[in-house]
Amino acid sequence: MRCLRPTLPIATVALLLSGCAVGPRYVAPVSTAPASFAYGPAVEARGAAADPAALVDWWRGFKDPALTALVERAVAQNLDLQQAVARVTQARAALKGANAALLPVGQISGQAGEVYQSKETSIGRLASAFPQFERATESYELSAGASWELDLFGGRDAARDAARADWQASAAGAVAARLAVIAQTADTYIQVRAVQARLAIARDQLKTQQGLTDLVRLQFQKGVAAELQLRQTEGALGQLQSAIPALQNQLDVTMNALDVLVGEQPGTVRATLDANAQVPAPPAIASVEGPTSLLRRRPDIIAAERTVAASNARIGAAMAEYYPKFSLSALLGTATTSASGLFGAGALQANGVLGLRWRLFDFGRVDAEIRAAKGRNAEQLAAYRQTVLRASQDVEDAFSTLVQQEARAQALTQAESALAQARRASFAAYKGGAVSLIEVLDADRRLLEARDGVVQARAAASRGAVASFRALGGGWDPAVAVAARN
Repeated sequence: MRCLRPTLPIATVALLLSGCAVGPRYVAPVSTAPASFAYGPAVEARGAAADPAALVDWWRGFKDPALTALVERAVAQNLDLQQAVARVTQARAALKGANAALLPVGQISGQAGEVYQSKETSIGRLASAFPQFERATESYELSAGASWELDLFGGRDAARDAARADWQASAAGAVAARLAVIAQTADTYIQVRAVQARLAIARDQLKTQQGLTDLVRLQFQKGVAAELQLRQTEGALGQLQSAIPALQNQLDVTMNALDVLVGEQPGTVRATLDANAQVPAPPAIASVEGPTSLLRRRPDIIAAERTVAASNARIGAAMAEYYPKFSLSALLGTATTSASGLFGAGALQANGVLGLRWRLFDFGRVDAEIRAAKGRNAEQLAAYRQTVLRASQDVEDAFSTLVQQEARAQALTQAESALAQARRASFAAYKGGAVSLIEVLDADRRLLEARDGVVQARAAASRGAVASFRALGGGWDPAVAVAARN
């Protein structure tokens, strides 16, 4: 143990210098944002007389049990979400490895061996000339060793900070993936309901058109209607018939996408969605905070900021390569040629070593590594600011869609009512011979367009509500998530 004493003052100095970390100190980026959203007051006004949906579980605000069940299945089974959770596990393991790199490494080793020396080798011939020569020799060793690389200039500590920020970014990324899956599931479900409603309208209109065609055909057979009128109604009927396969194809594709979102084989969800269900109406949204609230609610912004922190820490890790690396290692054990003497006082052996490693003539490469780290930091900073801008854009776009599509749906509903009366009046006038068949066909076309437009506008408004909740960072409670992580 006497040979270990000279290293103790060095270890003491190393501990005192352990705070001499190099590299830039991290300062969280600041992004300027407007005080409010352009459509924020309009979105709040539309829900003034209604019970707003909570951001944490906003999908329940649609009051649609099928939608709620699908969202729960997607959260439990979506494969993209499972990949995101696995990435968090990987990042957590990397953080544990970075923490372990700051600690001493110890090991216990032992060996027992026997050597039988040949007399036909040069060593064997020389050794066999001595009377005490024994061809068989034994050796036994048992030792415990430890080594520690001293982090005098904070390189490994910076690497640990980077690993911690990476883990936090991956955790926020997993939350962002969860919110995206929830929103995509709700959005796809609304699309399914919209196509189902459009199919129902098309088939209903097809029955009406078929009745009109049968009437004109009967009149043609009696010589009352001209062939031109018959062909016009048949052409209109064919156009309606051609629209149904296109809508059915769109429904099949959308349902298959919904199956994949909930982690099922295509065709699984189809049997559970009643075709007679309505497009869910968009719920009211609670008081809308300004763009600055997105910095704490949007997990993608949180992930981007943590990525900036990780890249900043890696600058320090790269700069630490300018300085020497010191390490301490020690060994305590026994060695003997007989098993009985393995724990005797004479078999004791020990050593201590202070190691030095310094990339003294490699500063050009170190410079390149630092410049690369700074470049990555600048890239991540720009990416963070872009993420903040896009988050504000997402909210503005979603709010505009919600407000304007609701106004469009209201206008189209009024138009549908008026066009339905016009169609009834034109058909009655046609039967009385006051107007031609063209007026009836035109009234049918306009009515179909209005009814189809109402469904599309209502679906677009509901999808705008989904996009609004997603853009606002709805679907999780940041305070609860942080508490659980800590």
